[in-house]
Amino acid sequence: MNVSRINLASSCMTGNPIDDCWRCDKNWDKKRERLADCAIGFGKNARGGKGGKIYVVEYPNDDAFNPKRGTLRYGVIQNEPLWIVFAQDMVIKLQQELLINSFKTIDGRGANVHIANGPCIVIQDVNNIIIHSIHIHDCKRGGIAYVRDTPTHYGWRSRSDGDGISIISSRHIWVDHCSLSRCTDGLIDVIRGSTAITISNNYMTHHNKVMLLGHDDNHKQDKNMQVTIAFNHFGEGLVQRMPRCRHGYFHVVNNDYSQWQMYAIGGSAGPTINSQGNRFLAPNNRLTKEVTKRKNASKKEWKNWNWRSQGDLFLNGARFVESGNGSSLPYAKAMSLSALPASLVTSITKKAGVLKCQKSRICC
Repeated sequence: MNVSRINLASSCMTGNPIDDCWRCDKNWDKKRERLADCAIGFGKNARGGKGGKIYVVEYPNDDAFNPKRGTLRYGVIQNEPLWIVFAQDMVIKLQQELLINSFKTIDGRGANVHIANGPCIVIQDVNNIIIHSIHIHDCKRGGIAYVRDTPTHYGWRSRSDGDGISIISSRHIWVDHCSLSRCTDGLIDVIRGSTAITISNNYMTHHNKVMLLGHDDNHKQDKNMQVTIAFNHFGEGLVQRMPRCRHGYFHVVNNDYSQWQMYAIGGSAGPTINSQGNRFLAPNNRLTKEVTKRKNASKKEWKNWNWRSQGDLFLNGARFVESGNGSSLPYAKAMSLSALPASLVTSITKKAGVLKCQKSRICC
């Protein structure tokens, strides 16, 4: 009997350190907060709502100014830590951007939850947020309205860009196992001094400007930004920015790049990009084989930017143009976990995106 149980557990293991931390436990629903102990990378200290009460979203309705108890917006604006779950499958069309207060987890496991067809998620001037197992797609521009961000405060929002998830001036953020596509602007943007971020196990498809890390070339507050991009699957219909980086330190590790139309990894303003153990499958177009893209700089300038590739797997003519003097110091600030061999990327990203989770069963 013991041997049988050991073999069953072993068969579930994938080598993905996040998933292997929690996903093989069929009693995951009774141990939801265990997820907060499984983060890796620069966002590994994101607690989310760990230690707080469970809040159940019962209704897909939304009111941006006066949210009702039982809706998602009512939960995310509360001041205390909350672990937010969903009573049933639902599609939530937000009236305005969803402004999340600190110490919240949005946990979609056990339900099929879509945030779609309206403004989407904003994480601004807060800390300790976990977003897990949510479909986020077809996000639209919002704003020109009053929006509540705490039970006692609301503010005027100008016109938004239409991102799936905007992370602004925030830290200790973890986005894991979400499926994102077809937003007006970016799928995930991290800007204005945000840091301690991990973006992992997500499945991204059908989008142009996928991920922006850094506000603009003149925004020096992003010089200390540290972001981990790990175990994601960049899938069909993607064009560019996987990610596009400015100023800071970025660890791009063990991702599966199965499509890009312009480039995969790009940047400007001298970011440090540490690419390790990724799988790059180049498009058939001979003009877009290069993984990398430098912007707003001559070769004389960008040759000093610290961009390196270690242990990456290049297929169908893909190539990574390295630069920099090879000094270990900047790469130490862009190192957040040990890379697995690129030959394992297909298996460790196989379950990227929203998982199918049922009570008393292993999530698959």
